[in-house]
Amino acid sequence: MAGETHDPHALERKLATILSADVAEYSRLMAESEEETLQTFRGHKRVFESLVTTYRGRIFNTAGDAILAEFGSAVEAVRCATEIQSALRTRNDQLAPSRQVKFRIGVNLGDVMVQGPDLLGDGVNVAARIQSGATPGGVCISGSVYDQIRNKLSLSFRSLGEQRYKNIPQPVRTYSITESEDFGTLPAASSRKTSKRWIILAATAVFLLLIAGYWPLKTYRDQKALESLDGFYGGQVCIGPYREELARCYTAHGIVVKAGRLSAKYPAKDPGDSNVINGSVSQSGDVTMELHIENSNGARLVGAHISGKIAGGVLTANGDGFRTYNIYWRRE
Repeated sequence: MAGETHDPHALERKLATILSADVAEYSRLMAESEEETLQTFRGHKRVFESLVTTYRGRIFNTAGDAILAEFGSAVEAVRCATEIQSALRTRNDQLAPSRQVKFRIGVNLGDVMVQGPDLLGDGVNVAARIQSGATPGGVCISGSVYDQIRNKLSLSFRSLGEQRYKNIPQPVRTYSITESEDFGTLPAASSRKTSKRWIILAATAVFLLLIAGYWPLKTYRDQKALESLDGFYGGQVCIGPYREELARCYTAHGIVVKAGRLSAKYPAKDPGDSNVINGSVSQSGDVTMELHIENSNGARLVGAHISGKIAGGVLTANGDGFRTYNIYWRRE
């Protein structure tokens, strides 16, 4: 109609999966040691952000120790949540129990309102309330998320029934994720259960060593050698000139080394493109990897073969492909 104008302040609505996270006992940790807590939190946050990007999410709000992320898929959101907790548990294992920085995560699928880069509404509020009920290092999901993922992921769930949360008018069907076969085991409901698991594993290992001798011992040593290299790495990547592009260096974070495998996915220089890394690590620390650039449609653009070594918590590597690569990453 003539004279009709568009309201620039109108709110758009959409359906989204929201991941809400915060740090358990953050006030206590800060009161005891601000610098140590902030250093650990920042390292955890880099890993968190890298995994959100890997699973095609978007962080839309951070405040203090809280992080909010949006996903277009409930499956990808839950995969991301379980991978975050598995990765951060590896980092926390290197700290004293009283100094571990553990996130609680809640995931909800609901209607949200878009306001610039931010999201508002009950869909976000429910995720935050569910997160407050998760155990430190654990993940809780709403019934709407459960209905989307229950036949798609190898996870174990414990129903918490219909929970009433502050300022949420309707009760929310809530589940906790208790185990993930694909992404590692999440914290058990009781430390006694965890202790029993380790006692059983240790007893089994000793029994196998006694009855079978050398080869089980070698296998065990090889496994421990691989585990000693596990962790998240990050640091500088320097690449040589390519066509009209000059040589340059950039920083990469969230490179995963686990059980002899190396993988990473992080944004590339051009919008919508990603650097994708896959490789293997031997017991002695020898590294071989393949790096390629992938566009938003998943098409592979160009790649390079890279080899190197992990020693003393440092991964150094170089190689050639569409351009030369020199890598220097430290375990974070």
